Amino acid sequence: MYLTPSLTIQRLTRTSSTLLNLHSIVFFFCFIYCFFSSYVIYSLFLNSKVMQADAVVLLGAKNMDFPHTWVRPGAAVICCEPTLETGSVEYIVIVIKITLYGNVVRSCSRWLQAQQYQPWHLQCLKLQPLTPVPSDIEISRAQTPKPVDQLAEEIGLLPEELEAYGRSKAKVRLSLLDRLHKQPDGKYVLVAGITPTPLGEGKSTVTIGLVQALSAHLKLNSFACLRQPSQGPTFGVKGGAAGGGYAQVIPMEEFNLHLTGDIHAITAANNLVAAAIDARMLHEATQSDKALFNRLVPSVNGVRRFSPIQISRLHRLGINKIDPASLTPQDVSTFVRLDLDPSKITWQRVVDTNDRFLRKITVGQASTEKGQMRETGFDIAVASEIMAILALADSLEDMRTRLARMVVGTSRSGQPVTAEDLVCCGSHCFSQLLLHVCVPLLLLQGTPVFVHAGPFANIAHGNSSVLADKLALKLVGRDGFVVTEAGFGADIGMEKFFNIKCRTSGLRPDVVVLVATVRALKMHGGGSNVSAGAPLPREYIDENLSLVAGGCQSNLRKQIQIAHLFGVPVVVALNVFKTDTQAEIELVCQMAKESGASDAVPCHHWAQGGRGSLDLARAVNEAASRPSNFQFLYNIEKIRTIATKVYGADDIELSPEAVAKIDYYNQQGYGSLPICMAKTHLSLSHMPDKKGVPTGFVLPIRDVRASIGAGFIYPLVGTMSTMPGLPTRPCFYDIDLDPVTEEITGLF
Repeated sequence: MYLTPSLTIQRLTRTSSTLLNLHSIVFFFCFIYCFFSSYVIYSLFLNSKVMQADAVVLLGAKNMDFPHTWVRPGAAVICCEPTLETGSVEYIVIVIKITLYGNVVRSCSRWLQAQQYQPWHLQCLKLQPLTPVPSDIEISRAQTPKPVDQLAEEIGLLPEELEAYGRSKAKVRLSLLDRLHKQPDGKYVLVAGITPTPLGEGKSTVTIGLVQALSAHLKLNSFACLRQPSQGPTFGVKGGAAGGGYAQVIPMEEFNLHLTGDIHAITAANNLVAAAIDARMLHEATQSDKALFNRLVPSVNGVRRFSPIQISRLHRLGINKIDPASLTPQDVSTFVRLDLDPSKITWQRVVDTNDRFLRKITVGQASTEKGQMRETGFDIAVASEIMAILALADSLEDMRTRLARMVVGTSRSGQPVTAEDLVCCGSHCFSQLLLHVCVPLLLLQGTPVFVHAGPFANIAHGNSSVLADKLALKLVGRDGFVVTEAGFGADIGMEKFFNIKCRTSGLRPDVVVLVATVRALKMHGGGSNVSAGAPLPREYIDENLSLVAGGCQSNLRKQIQIAHLFGVPVVVALNVFKTDTQAEIELVCQMAKESGASDAVPCHHWAQGGRGSLDLARAVNEAASRPSNFQFLYNIEKIRTIATKVYGADDIELSPEAVAKIDYYNQQGYGSLPICMAKTHLSLSHMPDKKGVPTGFVLPIRDVRASIGAGFIYPLVGTMSTMPGLPTRPCFYDIDLDPVTEEITGLF
């Protein structure tokens, strides 16, 4: 509120009814001087503020003599009447500085800048390796994880792109792909391996060690992309999959047990389909067309309406009607009956446990199921087609489409029945169950890791998700590296990575890192069988150059040749064990180069962390700088091509059931889909005990199944099963919970 000087003088004068003494006069003139000085100063201040304003609001403007020279060109002047009581003030000037240009422009600039790719400021955690090397779980607990929000900020993620799951892990929203869609991808590196022993040869450990070396030592932006471990091997023979020693994902207990529940969500979605199949067959067998229609399209407040997914089914059936009352009796019968053939249902239930007694079961034995018995079985959860879809989808919309087109069986008329045809559990409900699964998981080890999807390589395609790789390739930037891992040997996981995953994603790898161990090479060179849980035979502990050379000339050479079929350079990473001798190490590196590898280096990441993989990181960086000539292996004759060119078979032998399935899939238009061979990982052949490079064998194809939603056909080779069994002494014998510390013990 600002009063005029004249009004103030009048009020002051009225208060002086007596003669002013000298002091009063002096005081009066001092006051007048100060007041006018303040008024002039404030007028100048007010003038300057008004000149800066984008809008000036005047209250009581009707009686106001406002100097318009105070308003800068282009500014808005808004005149309003006062709402205060009359006589309280003559006028009030309210100046509002609305930065319509300044603040808005600055705010937009800040937002746009935040949307751009942000350089990394990664602070790697320091490792202090001990000798002898402690157990994996002791190493994991000795390292304090970096808070996930700090890691996210260091690698350029925005707060709104992160969905935290506690302090040490989070999920990343897919909006990141839209934000960085113009950002060039980084280098793409695949870690594969030679044919392994039952103990595994350390591909995950090599993957983590390589990323540690690239990030912490060469200062190159790097991401690891891994699969989520299944409880099957974790509690079975192989143990966890977090890496090991000083090259592992932490916290390893959370990584190996449940994580954020993605596999459980897939199990629930898969078994919902199975329950819907059996329920639908029961209802169709026990109800008339009219009764089925009344229940499938119920009357609500006297009105029947089709749901959107039911309208989609009507359109697929060629019934272009949306009013339930307009359907003819024939339309109703066609709409309500899937008419599934019980003997041709291909969808099975799943559980994330090695349970051999669930391989074949009978369902529907209770009297309440009214005689609707049939034989079926369980697969392990990571063999579910939904897991394969999760790993191959490149968006939520793509996942929804793939889920809808999953074929669950065949009708009695020979037509495929899809998940979308089931209506009650079509793509909508799947998408809801899996909504929070379709985002890769971010863990931390000082360096970032995406863990998303977990299909096995021997009975599925064996690779982490396309989404994880695409997100990581954008985040690392043009000069960064994304290192992903393919399951088991190069003949299985790598072949499926190239022919299935790369076909789907459109991504092309720059380098293959082929992991080998002296132990596995000795096995392929003629050593005794290696069994999980049993002591290693003496030849695996003592130096034996002839066995090593035999393994290099056979299996190592063959796996390098398989990678070259796809036109990608190969760097051999020899995962060194403490029993390996220097002569054995040098022999492997020499023979690998002679077999066509771009380079071959020993790796000591298990004992030293990233520093132990520096030579590998330099070799990968060098190989990635060279052009690759990537190509797919096949277009037609896919099964025979893989069998002869990859496995080394003379030919294939199709069972009558496999021939019938191939003919059926060709008739349905599925003949162009890629092939995902379900085969033992312990040999290039179908015989697990045949090591090295077996020759002179014919590959038997027992059965052929289809994952139409995922987008591939998978032949079952030999006696391959999609439900593993537990050994005599499984890993869970050693896993326990300490009630005092509340820590899990026995994991490895």
